Parts: sequence; structure tokens; C-alpha cells
Amino acid sequence: MASPIYLSLVFHNHQPVGQFDAISEHSTQVSYLPLIALLERHPTIHAGLHFTGPLLEWLIHHHPPLIERLKRLVGRGQVEILTGGYYEPVLVALPDEDKVGQIRKLSMMISSTFNSKPSGLWLAERVWEPHLAGPIAEAGVRYVIVDDTHFEGVGLNKDKDLFGYYVTEEQGQVLAVFPTLTWLRYAIPWLPVEKVMQWLRAEADKPLLSGAPKLAFMGDDGEKFGTWPGTYEHCWGSGKYMEALFLAIEKNSEWLRTSAPAEFSRQFPALGRVYLSAASYMEMGEWSLPVVAAHEFTALKQQIRDDKRDGAFRFLRSGIWRNFMVKYDEINHMHKRALMVSRKVHAMRHGRKREQALDLLWAAQSGDPYWHGLFGGIYLFNFRVANYANLIAAEALAEGDTPSLLLDVYDFDADGQPELIMSGDIYNAIWSPAVGGALIELDHRAGRYNLLNLMNRHEEAYHRDLSEAVRDNRLITPDTPASSEPDNPAVKVVRAKESGLEQHLIYDWHRHAAFVDHFLGPKTTLQEFYQGQYAEQGDFVNQPYRAETTATDEEIIVHLLRDGHVWIDDQHLPVRVMKVFTFRRRSDVLRVQYTVSNRASQPLDIRFAIETAVGFDGGQDIRYCALRLNDEPQRLPLVEIAASESIRRYQTDSNLRNLTLSTDLSRPATLWRFPLETITLSEAGFERGYQGTVYAQWWPLQLAPDSAWSVTISQRISQESTR
Repeated sequence: MASPIYLSLVFHNHQPVGQFDAISEHSTQVSYLPLIALLERHPTIHAGLHFTGPLLEWLIHHHPPLIERLKRLVGRGQVEILTGGYYEPVLVALPDEDKVGQIRKLSMMISSTFNSKPSGLWLAERVWEPHLAGPIAEAGVRYVIVDDTHFEGVGLNKDKDLFGYYVTEEQGQVLAVFPTLTWLRYAIPWLPVEKVMQWLRAEADKPLLSGAPKLAFMGDDGEKFGTWPGTYEHCWGSGKYMEALFLAIEKNSEWLRTSAPAEFSRQFPALGRVYLSAASYMEMGEWSLPVVAAHEFTALKQQIRDDKRDGAFRFLRSGIWRNFMVKYDEINHMHKRALMVSRKVHAMRHGRKREQALDLLWAAQSGDPYWHGLFGGIYLFNFRVANYANLIAAEALAEGDTPSLLLDVYDFDADGQPELIMSGDIYNAIWSPAVGGALIELDHRAGRYNLLNLMNRHEEAYHRDLSEAVRDNRLITPDTPASSEPDNPAVKVVRAKESGLEQHLIYDWHRHAAFVDHFLGPKTTLQEFYQGQYAEQGDFVNQPYRAETTATDEEIIVHLLRDGHVWIDDQHLPVRVMKVFTFRRRSDVLRVQYTVSNRASQPLDIRFAIETAVGFDGGQDIRYCALRLNDEPQRLPLVEIAASESIRRYQTDSNLRNLTLSTDLSRPATLWRFPLETITLSEAGFERGYQGTVYAQWWPLQLAPDSAWSVTISQRISQESTR
């Protein structure tokens, strides 16, 4: 008879902050409820379950019977509930006090809901750095789950050394670490149950040299079992995979036993001590790489496979999670904004208001918008909106109900250059003097909304798949006739939700924001400007401006000035741009006065454009958001690429957020507008996503030597919309 082997199954269930109720309900019906029913039918099988805080809150409110069923499973010792960061943050991104606070918050909720103190932690995206052992242990956790690749990276062999758990420490604080095995994660539920059992039996026949029982550990997303496309029918429908798996486990109970992780660690000692380097699963590191490096890494992996050197994979390392803050300015900005608010909240006097602010801050640390793989992440507008709303609300609690106007100057985004940060009674604002003197965040405090919550059009490594599929006639869209789909399964088809998406693979060469200054030649077209394929005639867009500020409790004035140049044919002419921002307390008007000076000894004939923008989620649908020009009643779509003449006023509204941004121009201008639309992947294929609208108001300038031209732009945000 084979030596006994233990199997530990842990299911991680998560819905992020800002998730739509319909999606949470769907996952409940096709993933969470079927798994609970399966465990009820098989009381001898022990498992671990992890529910993130937002999902657990939602289930308690919407599905009380499900919670009662879970309580019974926990009460009879069959199910162990794991803790984690309450809002599923990437823990390495948080200050230690927020790490500990988030873990303790979820642990307390688990204890009060299930009358069971959790001892294990699900680590979001298995993003590990060595220092984490300290705060995790400080939060009262005894063990954490990471990937087998973490262990391979420090020299352990996944085929021999990872059938159990290890201990690590940070400054003497000890933490157990369990490796979840890649083979099992890929096998269940994809390989036939018979093959899974054969593999487990073979491992049982190879006992550990220490004589201790072996543990085969699988921790994976619960949504993989029913929510992912095609998995419900396979796992619970006619396929009945999970039922067959549990029956097979029970049938082989003489040599195969199930155990939750805490149960196993109480009975058996660790295999040894280990120190793990910074890592996540291999795909996460690959996704964090720049596009060119990602392609090179993919080619290297294929070369290793072709050379049949699979053993070399254990030593392959790519990027780390922190690379996302380099790859995407939008992620870095949100992260540094959260750090800024964290400092303010933790400085509050202890009490009820501080507890409310902490909870809002922690909700804003919800990890989904802080990275991007194949799907979603930072590109999901509703997740970004939710995070910013919570940050603005937490900051408002920290600063009080009637704050003064405050202006700070420091390196906000950790790029080595100072930013200007204003907080006030109506607006918050952040400027980047080093990068075009642009306004990169504008918050309406009462509406809890960041009007400049945009997402640039970034090149992604997977865009190559779309381009190559179009080239090779392998792209399948809803317009593709069924008869045109290739019969040969060896042909790798690529799916897209609409035709022509390859024409929208546009990449921005600068960060879109508000009050970005452009000089355009007479032949530059709107289409060229939209595609970023034009000759910028000036050196202002992403170059440094000098900043001078005047700040009182009642008024903040920010002067941004650049002495740059404009190219006219082969002439390099000196030009000064000065923009002066004025905010007043108790005033909802932001006023920006521009002065463009020709400092050359010859006339200047050029078009000057000021870029503004707005990031309203739902802007792809005119029912939710729209544009009005010159107070005309007609509501225009925000996704239109269009030009309008003689514009003195335009208003962008959001029925979803009950906000309207009005922009008034002291001189009539030509207004160009276009949407920021990104091409990303979803489970159903490539799709287009709305990420905000860019405006360019421009004027023809004909300036004599040493003369100047000026315009004033006023913006006002009101809590009303134009339904």
C-alpha cells in the first residue's frame, strides 16, 4: 500500500471594490454556491476558503443563507477560512501600518462571522517580498500561501522539495510558507480526474526522506470553477468534474487524505527554513516588463522549449510587481496618491472619524487597478473611479469639513522632480511642472471624483497577437461567417468583439492631462492629432516649466512659465508660455490665464492649442455622458472625433456621477475632440474601452516680434447634469 499523502485544496474568492452587483451575483450562482453544496455532500473532504472583505460583505448582505451554510461547515471542522488584506491589496504596495490594519480587519470580521480565528493568509497575486514576513506575523497570522516558483527561484526542486511547508522569518518574526503547486493548479479542473489521481498516487509512492507525510497543495481562484468562460458546464454541469474529483478522493481515502493548511501544520513540522526573494507567479513578472523586453522573454521561453531544456525554467526570472509603477504613470500616480492620503489619515486623532477614514483609505488600496495582465486591471474605469472616490473621501475626513486652501511642493510621484499639490474646500489639484506644467489631477471633493482619471493608450505585448491575426487571416469577429472559421485546430485563431480594432492600436507619446500646451503647423489635421502622428512644432508638451506660487488661506495662485522654442520651417524661434492658475476659497471656478510671447526678432505665425481633458466613466454611452457646445441643447457623444468652430463654451456632463464640467474661453476657438480608447483583452477576446475624452482648443497666432497674445480659460464643476 502506498504511503499516505495529504491533499490541501484552498479556494480564493474575490470581487473587487467597485464591482457591479450583477457580476458578483453571477459568480455566486456559478462558483461559490456550487462549491459549498459540494463540500456539504462530501463531509470527509477538508478544504480552505478565502473570501476578500468586499465579497464577504456583499454575501452577508445579499446571501445570508450562504453564510449560514458556511458557518456550519466551519463549525464541524471541515472548512478553514483564511484571512488576507481586507480589500485584497497588493501588500508590498502598502505602508506596514496599513498592511497590518487590513489583515486584522478581515481577521476580526472572520472571527465575528464564523466564530473562528483565522491563522492563514491568502497573499494577493502571490506578490511576495522578504520583508512581508514581519507585518504578516505581527497581524497574528501563522502561515501564508505562495507559488512553487518562489521556492524554485532560491534553488529548491519542485519535484522533490515542495511537498510540505517551510518557515521563514523577518527580524525574528516567524511565518510558515506553503507552496501551491503549478502542476495541480493547471491539472484541476483541466486534466481528467484519473490523471490527477495517478499523479497523486505516484507521489505517494515516493515518500520524503525525512519520513514525514507528503502534502500536495493547490490554492487557486474560486472563479476558475464556474465563472470563467466554459467552466460552469465543465465543473458543475454535464461535465460534473468537481463531483468526480471529490468522489475519487473519497474512494482512495486509504492512501489519500485531505487537510486544510492550518490542520496540517498543527500535526506535522516544517520541512526546513527558507528565505524567498521578491517574486510572484511567472506571468505576473512577465506582464510587468516593458513591451520589447516581454517579447524577448517570450522568445527565450520558446527557445528553451525548442531546445528541450525545460529544467532551465526554474531559474528564469522576469520583472517584479513594482515595475507596473514604471510601466504605467496611471498606476504610479494612484499609488502615490494613496501613500499621501495614508500619511494624513494616520496623523488623525484616534476616534470614530479616524476609523471611517482608515476604512476608506484601505478600500482605495484595492489591488485590481494597480496592475495589468491579460485582462482588466488598471484599464477598468469603474475600479479606478472607486479607488479615487475612496481616497478623496478619506482625505476629506482627515482634513475636516471646512479646510483652508493648502499648497505643498514635494516629489509626489517619486520621479526626482517636485510636483505642486493643492487641497482645498472645493477642489484638489496636482501639477507636474517638470512635465509640461500640466494639471494631472483635479478632484471635485463634494462629488468624490477625479476629473482627470484618464488612461493613456499604451502599447501592450499582446497587441502583436491582434496584428498578426489580421495579417494571417486568423481573426474571428462577430462579423466573421461561421464557414470562414478554420477547421484545422492547429490554427490559432484570435477573437475580437468587433471588426477593425487593429486600426485603433494608437500609442500616446505624452501623458494626456489638462492644460498641456501644443504648437501646431498649418497642415496638421485633427486625425493626425488624434493618432499622435503629427509634427509638434514646439518644445512645451512634456518639457519643464518654472513654477512660482502665492498661497494664502483664501487664494492660491500658481505661475508656470517656460522659455522654449517653436520651429517654423528651419527657424528655431524663442517663445515664452506663461499660464497662471487661480483658485479661491468658496469659489467653484478655476481660472487659467495664458500669455504667449514672441521673443524672436521676426514674426511668428503658428497655431497654439491648449489641451484639456475629462475622465467620466460611461463616456462611451450618450445616455450616461455627453457634450454640449455654446449652450446649444443638443447633447453630443464623447466618443466622436470631431471639430467645431467658434466655440466659447463647452460642457461635459455625467448622468452617472451627476457632475458637469463647464469650460469658458475668453476668445472663441476651434475645438477638436477625440476619445481615448484602449485595446485590451477580455475572456471573450480583444475589445475597445473608453478611457476619457481629450479636447484641444486652438487659435491661429500671428505675433510681431516682442509682442504677446493672451486668453483666459475658466472651468467650473457643478453637481448637476443635462439628462
